[in-house]
Amino acid sequence: MIRVRFAPSPTGYLHLGGLRVCLYNWLFAKKYKGKFILRIEDTDIKRKVEGATENLIQTLLKMGLDWDEGPYLIFKKGKFEIRQKGKYGPYIQSQRLKIYQKFAKELIEKGSAYYCFCSKNDLEKMRKEQILKKLPPMYDERCRKLTKDEIKKRLAKKIPYVIRLKVPEEGYIEFNDLIRGRVKFDFKNIDDQILLKSDGYPTYHLAVVIDDHLMKITHIIRGEEWLPSVPKHLLIYKSLNWKIPEFAHLPLILNPDRSKLSKRKSDVAVESYLKQGYLPEAILNFVALLGWNP
Repeated sequence: MIRVRFAPSPTGYLHLGGLRVCLYNWLFAKKYKGKFILRIEDTDIKRKVEGATENLIQTLLKMGLDWDEGPYLIFKKGKFEIRQKGKYGPYIQSQRLKIYQKFAKELIEKGSAYYCFCSKNDLEKMRKEQILKKLPPMYDERCRKLTKDEIKKRLAKKIPYVIRLKVPEEGYIEFNDLIRGRVKFDFKNIDDQILLKSDGYPTYHLAVVIDDHLMKITHIIRGEEWLPSVPKHLLIYKSLNWKIPEFAHLPLILNPDRSKLSKRKSDVAVESYLKQGYLPEAILNFVALLGWNP
C-alpha cells in the first residue's frame, strides 16, 4: 500500500511551501488509495514554538486536508488537547527519543557511526581554520580515529559526546529521484553528520530515516532543499538493511527575483491569507498550479 507523510516542524505558522508539499502528498495518497500520515518533527527544541502544533493541525483542517494517521485535536474543558491515531505512533518525534537512541547505538556497533567528543570550542576553531584555508567547513574526523580504549576512557569519564555518521572516504552514491532522475553524490563532499546530539535528541537526518522506515513510508515527497541530505539518509538505510523508499524532491516556490520564498521578503503564512479573506479553495488552487498546470 502507498504510504506518504507530511512532517512539519512546530516552529511557527504553516508556510505556503509546506502547504504545497502537504497537498502533493495528500493528492498522491488519494489517487492510489493509500494512506496519508501527519508527523510532527519537534526535536529542534530551540526553534519550537508553543502552540504551533495545534495551529498547524487547525490550519490543515481549514484547508480540507485530512489524514489517516497522526496527531489530532479534541476540545476538552475549554481547551484543545492533542491525541493520536494510528498503529505506528507516537507520531510526535519528541515522544520517540528512546527509539532514536537505540538505533544510533546500533549504527555504532555496525561501524557506520562513531562517538565524537569535540567541544563547541574545538569545532569553532576547526571551522575558522578551514575558512582561512578556503576549505568548505566540514568535520575533520579527528574522533573517527580514536581507538576503542580511548573511547572507553572518555565514556567512563562521562565526557559529553555526539554520535556522527561515518561516511565512506572514497567513492560515490547515487539514487533515482522521481522528478530529477539519476542523482549522484561524491562521498568526499559529504560531511560526517551528527545523528544524535549530546542531549540525547536526534538530528533530522537520523529521526527522519527511522520514522519513515518504522511508519512504512513508501514515497518521500518533499522540497528540493532536502536533496543534498539524501546520501546521508541512504547510508543509514543501507547500514540497517532497510528497504529504501522512493524519493521525489519538489522544486521550491520562489520570490519574483528567483530567491527562495521566505518570511523575510514575503507574507508566507497560510493562516495570514485565510485571515485576509482568501478562500481555502483559492489558496489550494494557487499552490497546486505552481510548477504544474493542466
